[in-house]
Amino acid sequence: MAALSIVIPVYNGARSIGRLVDELAALRVEGGVELVLVNDGSADDSWEVIQRICSQAPMTITAIDLARNFGEHNAVMAGYAVAQGEYIINIDDDFQNPPSEVVKLYAYARSQPQFDVVYTRYEEKHHSAFRNMGSRFNDAVARFMIDKPKGLYLSSFRCINRFLCDRILCYTGPYPYIDGLILENTRRIGRLTVAHSPRMEGTSNYTFRKLVRHWLMMFVNFSVMPLRISSFIGALFSIAGFGLAMFVVYESVFRDTPPGWASIVSAVLVFAGIQLFTLGLLGEYLGRLYLMQRGKPQYAVRTKLVASQQQ
Repeated sequence: MAALSIVIPVYNGARSIGRLVDELAALRVEGGVELVLVNDGSADDSWEVIQRICSQAPMTITAIDLARNFGEHNAVMAGYAVAQGEYIINIDDDFQNPPSEVVKLYAYARSQPQFDVVYTRYEEKHHSAFRNMGSRFNDAVARFMIDKPKGLYLSSFRCINRFLCDRILCYTGPYPYIDGLILENTRRIGRLTVAHSPRMEGTSNYTFRKLVRHWLMMFVNFSVMPLRISSFIGALFSIAGFGLAMFVVYESVFRDTPPGWASIVSAVLVFAGIQLFTLGLLGEYLGRLYLMQRGKPQYAVRTKLVASQQQ
């Protein structure tokens, strides 16, 4: 069994995955290394490229082809499920995390066994302005929703140990959020500064729609804070409504005030909007519970290949 497993979710990475595997195969990792490639329903010929890589087998490789695109976190869960290493590192296929930093991250994790996970952080980030804005918003939401430690950057380039991997795999629901699962299971968290490079191929796969889905997963799947917020807003407006009712009674008794249709309509619209927002939030929770109860799959593996290094 290899000491280190490297899990790479692949989505439309046909132009970069071959060179990434070659560079990872050239690394010298104490205890041996295995590579887990998870093709997440790529629209290009990524799976054909992965099959060719397996036929040459520059290192021990397990390749998984998912039946459709399930999302990055689901693909990572599929990779964790087959990873055999005592330590597991995630790395994306876009070369923004240089492969040489894998050895640095692995060595640090082994030298600090008190940590269940080591997150990386960057002195200088080379993401787009939109991605950086999304990251800052995600960081603020994570601190509030899932009690993320202050100053911790939730990078997808992380290293976890076998204990934490096994705990994460206990989650079988269809909506995994890796960082949420990590923070639910441990507070033994290390941090390591690594290099970050500009994207070499293509553009980020994180569209606005995917970022919204990502935030919703954090909102609904790993926190009841939205329900508490809606309860607080409801209580706040109830108190305000009671105060306004007392004011209306006072006006009707002591002053000759004509009826105001605008104020009535405004009040109805505000309260109706709050009610619909709360109902929609409850519906989101109930809908996800229904899909979990119905057995919506976390991922579906179409093909699995295992290749050993050619001598």
